[in-house]
Amino acid sequence: MDQWPHARRRLAILLWATDPSVPDLCATPFFHAAAAAAMEIEVEMYFVSRAVRLLVPGVAASLATEPGGTETVYGFMQRAAELGVKFFACPQAMKAQGVDFRGVIPECSGAAGAAAFVARALDPTWATLTY
Repeated sequence: MDQWPHARRRLAILLWATDPSVPDLCATPFFHAAAAAAMEIEVEMYFVSRAVRLLVPGVAASLATEPGGTETVYGFMQRAAELGVKFFACPQAMKAQGVDFRGVIPECSGAAGAAAFVARALDPTWATLTY
């Protein structure tokens, strides 16, 4: 990490418009999260709105990253998680989407809502991206 001595060393990613009904747009946030984690950046991803559906077993695994492709969104999610990226689900979005915390993928780190993401956005040691 010495190559960026003055840069922020943490990244919070909000998945707001990342929707399983538009699968070709779902892989990029996880690709960017994995890239940041590989650069030894601490990364947290916040799933809100319909993005919480990606945490339901089988949903992301059924989404090809490109039409006719063999890579899945879940594969990208797994790679990011293997690099230490943490996934947090918004409790309100989970309720609105009918998703039960007891039935999410093992990569999900827990629950965190709007206040957690806003706190990251206001902290000068964190950068943020929204998809």
